[in-house]
Amino acid sequence: MPSMVTEMAAALWKNLLQTTKETILQQRMTSLYTGAHGYEEERIKEKLQQFAGGSINLSKRDSGIGILTVNNPKLMNAFTGTMMLELQERVTELENWKDGKGLIIYGAGNTFCSGSDLNAVKAISNSQDGMDMCMFMQNTLTRLMRLPLISVALVQGKALGGGAELTTACDFRLMTPGSEIRFVHKHMGLVPGWGGGARLVRIVGSRAALRLLSGAVRVDPERALCLGLSEETLSSSDETGALEEAQAWLNQYTEGPASVIRAMKKVVTAGRELPMEAALRTEKDVFGILWGGPANLQALVRKPKHK
Repeated sequence: MPSMVTEMAAALWKNLLQTTKETILQQRMTSLYTGAHGYEEERIKEKLQQFAGGSINLSKRDSGIGILTVNNPKLMNAFTGTMMLELQERVTELENWKDGKGLIIYGAGNTFCSGSDLNAVKAISNSQDGMDMCMFMQNTLTRLMRLPLISVALVQGKALGGGAELTTACDFRLMTPGSEIRFVHKHMGLVPGWGGGARLVRIVGSRAALRLLSGAVRVDPERALCLGLSEETLSSSDETGALEEAQAWLNQYTEGPASVIRAMKKVVTAGRELPMEAALRTEKDVFGILWGGPANLQALVRKPKHK
């Protein structure tokens, strides 16, 4: 009898862990915030639609690399309301792109992004609208971060405020000479609202994050490298050359079958966001899918020699 009880308890625990894992993984394509949190997405969408200008453009290449362009150069690529809506649409498109392996995000006109368009900010300055916009952008950028694509923010010129937060939703950051990342929220009487504060802590640690946020510090390429905020300083400053360099840098990590590259990203995402037991089970599940699959069998036929 005791052994039966033990077995039942073990089975219940196993089911609980499995349910927890599935629930958390499903969040990749669902929202952090719902009506239970007082969030009404249609209400904020209607509000954001009133502030037009700029665009978020996406091109998907046969190589499996997507190029996402923040395009509002007249305002240093500041996000208008319609750009926030378009970003959500582009993320949904990327979630459904089964052949994708990598993503580069950059700003038009040799600068990354200066955050939110102040005209929209002033118009939605009441607490409820501000909170709704915060939840909308956190939802979108969390989904961006969880994409099964290896993502890179190509920082040219300035990445300020919300633009700095956008860089933290990518797996990696590359910077060009003379560029900077700066969390200027303090000067607006705010803290990051698009999830950039929490993500920054994961990237550089709590002490460095506190310095960058509370000091509104200008982070140049050299300092970003020292902090681990940037992977590399590119040699090109012009848009075309920098984009080519960024693609070459990303290619070293996206070379190979899409199924394997996407699986690698899923395993890392699980390791970052799930409890250890659930992350291990996710790794086991992903491994099981690939084992004996086309990429695995082809590799065995080739008998690769590891150097």
